[in-house]
Amino acid sequence: MMNQNVIVSDRKAILGSKTITVSNSPLFSSPPTYFTFPRHKFLELLEAADKNSNSINKNNLGAGKIASWVDSMRDSSPTRLRPSSRDSVSDNDHKTSWIVRFPSALNMFDEIVNAAKGKQIVMFLDYDGTLSPIVEDPDKAYITHEMREVVKNVALNFPTAIVTGRSIDKVRGFVKLDEIYYAGSHGMDIEGPTSEYAYGGESNQGVLFQPAREFVPTIEKVYKILEEKTKWIPGAMVENNKFCLSVHFRRVDEKRWTGLAEQVKSVLIDYPQLKLTQGRKVLEIRPTIKWDKGQALNFLLKSLGFEKSGDVVPVYIGDDRTDEDAFKVLRERGQGFGILVSKVPKETNASYSLQDPSQVNEFLRRLVEWKRKTVGEA
Repeated sequence: MMNQNVIVSDRKAILGSKTITVSNSPLFSSPPTYFTFPRHKFLELLEAADKNSNSINKNNLGAGKIASWVDSMRDSSPTRLRPSSRDSVSDNDHKTSWIVRFPSALNMFDEIVNAAKGKQIVMFLDYDGTLSPIVEDPDKAYITHEMREVVKNVALNFPTAIVTGRSIDKVRGFVKLDEIYYAGSHGMDIEGPTSEYAYGGESNQGVLFQPAREFVPTIEKVYKILEEKTKWIPGAMVENNKFCLSVHFRRVDEKRWTGLAEQVKSVLIDYPQLKLTQGRKVLEIRPTIKWDKGQALNFLLKSLGFEKSGDVVPVYIGDDRTDEDAFKVLRERGQGFGILVSKVPKETNASYSLQDPSQVNEFLRRLVEWKRKTVGEA
């Protein structure tokens, strides 16, 4: 039986790290002080209830369904953790307890690299909110020169992939690097590095995998319809990511979110082969195939020859709900670790945290320095 004052680190299953003991701390009393019923599960139940309701048909989306999406739109992704009504811990203590569970990857850097000694690190990086800051205009989410250089150095020392909801053409235009793998459209469009200087000397690999090619005509059709349907909503922007669509509402007045959600839902009723999910201030429209960033991570590891290797340490850094699929895969594999980029406590399957792209930059820079030092000592 576990003593209620001893917390097993969430990193243990992946890195085999030690337990963290907290004596006489009200923060870690049993049962947990957080809701064990995630918000996204609650929203799924609302969706299911609406689907089963006889009062909902093609011309009636259901107030509960739209309300649930608008409520979800107010939350960033992944959902923030909230204390239960029984919890009297202050917000500051709440954040402290979260940091204990998901410590800074910078503070735990030595633990991370010690776990990677003698193994191959493979880097996976989200783009928006991870390599670039979240900005009002998605078309202006530029990467800094400094970040570009550090990502290039990472790619020269480790197999490296950018896994993003953006189209490959869009994110490549931002990053401007040929040494890395690109997995666009949430991993539904994967290309290998084209530079002879890529890690391992591989080049001109071109397209590796496109599991949703048959959906492209439908995606293009829905894109045109949504552009027409949302043009009257100031600030709304529909982005065609080739194999999926993004409806950005970061610049939309919150009073208009309900109208925007209604328009998107009304269009998708006629396209059951597409599904609606939510990212960070964006509604994502994707094919209903079983493919996400986690599947893309597994595919790339297999392509690199690490599918069943015990000597690989995949590292995935991301800030969004869609990155949780990759974090979950790492936990299921029992290898590597996820790093959530967030300044606030959120539900996550990651093992560590960083606050913003500047900390991501610092972590990547230190990782390159560690690798060069390790090679020099060999």
